[in-house]
Amino acid sequence: MTITARRVFIWNAHPKSESFCGALADAYEAGAREAGAIVRRIELEDMRFDMTMEGDARTNEGLEPDLVAWREALAWCDHVFVVHPYWWAAMPAKAKAVLDRALTSGFAFKYHKKGVMWDKYFTGKTADAVITSDTPPWLDTLLYGKPARKVLKNQVLGFVGIKVRNVRQLGSVKVSSAEKRQKWLEQIEALGRRAAVEPKPSILRRLLLVSQPKRASIA
Repeated sequence: MTITARRVFIWNAHPKSESFCGALADAYEAGAREAGAIVRRIELEDMRFDMTMEGDARTNEGLEPDLVAWREALAWCDHVFVVHPYWWAAMPAKAKAVLDRALTSGFAFKYHKKGVMWDKYFTGKTADAVITSDTPPWLDTLLYGKPARKVLKNQVLGFVGIKVRNVRQLGSVKVSSAEKRQKWLEQIEALGRRAAVEPKPSILRRLLLVSQPKRASIA
């Protein structure tokens, strides 16, 4: 039996690569590579694009090369890891702009002609996500209902069919000790190692994969 290495796409969605999010992405990548995964990585800081909507969002027409590369990495991977800071209850504006410009209808999903339902083009992919915050996660849950975790899991990744295996909020980063941050790094490295292992789909998911409509290729 031939075992194919899993393809993992790591997106550090922090505007500054030299950040704790960057360190977490490093740890995840180290774990995934150690366990045999093939990794592609994109840094938000390196992405250059107009943050306003231009061109045809259904194709690559009008998309800058960095957005095309981001799309290609997402389409290529079996598993995606997203890490971003928690700013005003959400991801940074530049990271959100990537989703607005690149994670669009015709590429990641498509609404049915009638009604409000849609086809999810990335069913079968999995994801892990980490959000860093100065607000303690328990307080964010108690006061605000953990909005960033809910949105990323259900209304971004889940919306296009990606099954989120883990979504974690780490904090408070502001008052954390070096020992605490090291523990977090070790936990995320272990998460990266697990990303290299193919999860066993449930019977329901197998049926969904068989029935999932094929997406037209994007030029």
